[in-house]
Amino acid sequence: MPKPVVTLYTDYKSPFAYLAMAPAYELEDAFGVEVDWLPFTLDIPSFLGAVESRSEAQWRKVKYAYMDARRWANKRGLTVRGPRKVYDSSPAQIGLLYAKDAGVLRAYNELLFPRFWQHELEVDDVAAVTACLAEAGADADGFAGFLVGEGRQRHDVIQEEAKQRGVFGVPTFIVDDELFWGYDRIDLLRERLAA
Repeated sequence: MPKPVVTLYTDYKSPFAYLAMAPAYELEDAFGVEVDWLPFTLDIPSFLGAVESRSEAQWRKVKYAYMDARRWANKRGLTVRGPRKVYDSSPAQIGLLYAKDAGVLRAYNELLFPRFWQHELEVDDVAAVTACLAEAGADADGFAGFLVGEGRQRHDVIQEEAKQRGVFGVPTFIVDDELFWGYDRIDLLRERLAA
């Protein structure tokens, strides 16, 4: 009998998605579910403004969000450094799909997330993402073609499907069409799974 599925929409450039990685894997063991990781590439300027035109209120929100992420990260011994720019993380996100297909998603996540947040890797650097895929155990030779072909198409379809399901941010977990958005909603998700 197949395991119940919890869908998880994520983006490597979200510190809260990074914080949700380990608890997401814990759900599999604790509740006997399968977590289906999918990319949801955030359009940061659409909700936090472009860097050059952010209002004071938007800057306060950005600064607070990173301060809060660091609080949570520090409790778990993780490093979250502020990003160097507003990234198009789609190369890393399409890498997620490639890693899933190759059966190395967990290794890829465990390499890519901390390296990005420790400023050791850029999520828009195709060569760095390719190297990360290879280190995770994938045959990365086909990634360049996948990135501009099938992978891009799948990524874009997943984006649209996510929006139709009500997804607006990450991490978003979905159980039976019920959304749980945010790292701080994982306890509510665990209660739902226990019920």
